[in-house]
Amino acid sequence: MVIAFRPAALVFRAVSCVLIATGLVRLGRLLSGAPDWRVFLFYTAQSNVVCLAWMLVLLVVTAAQLASQGTRGVSAPSPRLAAAVMMTITVTMGVYLVLLAPDSYQQSGGAYRPFGLTSDLVHVVAPCLIIADWLAFTPKGRLRWFDPLMWTIPPYAYLVFAFTRIALGADFGAGRVYPYPFMDIEVNGLGGVVLWIGALSIVLVTIGYGYYALDRLLARMAQHR
Repeated sequence: MVIAFRPAALVFRAVSCVLIATGLVRLGRLLSGAPDWRVFLFYTAQSNVVCLAWMLVLLVVTAAQLASQGTRGVSAPSPRLAAAVMMTITVTMGVYLVLLAPDSYQQSGGAYRPFGLTSDLVHVVAPCLIIADWLAFTPKGRLRWFDPLMWTIPPYAYLVFAFTRIALGADFGAGRVYPYPFMDIEVNGLGGVVLWIGALSIVLVTIGYGYYALDRLLARMAQHR
């Protein structure tokens, strides 16, 4: 079930690096005269940076193994880390598609169009590329039962970072106190925020175990081929 052909993996990963990097450059206006570095305070940008770093590692490893070991074979230095990166960026896509884009559209009275090129690159394209790489080029059956629980660490770490920043009186740009609406204590109340985080945690772990089940299923299918 894995494409064991390194030239295909190399091309896919090179294109992925370009697209993910393009999304980050556009998001932060990094090629303009006034780049907006504040975007890197948000989980979206941070998760995309993680994806870019991981894809660059995969690209280098694939190129090196292509030169030393030939075209046949897989280049996957850590299937478990690959799945962790996949889950990290899945959070970005899920929260955007289910919560942020519809909420922004409603608050603008329907005038806001959330699915622009930059938003698509960082919220949809990057996640799909990481998921596709895992499906196509990463060996299956390597995940452990507790991995989906470990995958909650990056989003929880972001919550600690964000609420610490808020407690210190710093904002997230343009006077924006909270990076995401479900974290807004003034609007939702402390109990509401806790409920939001609890509900999102349940969804996150459920999706994580969905990936785990898919990993096991694909591994069994590969064994019976």
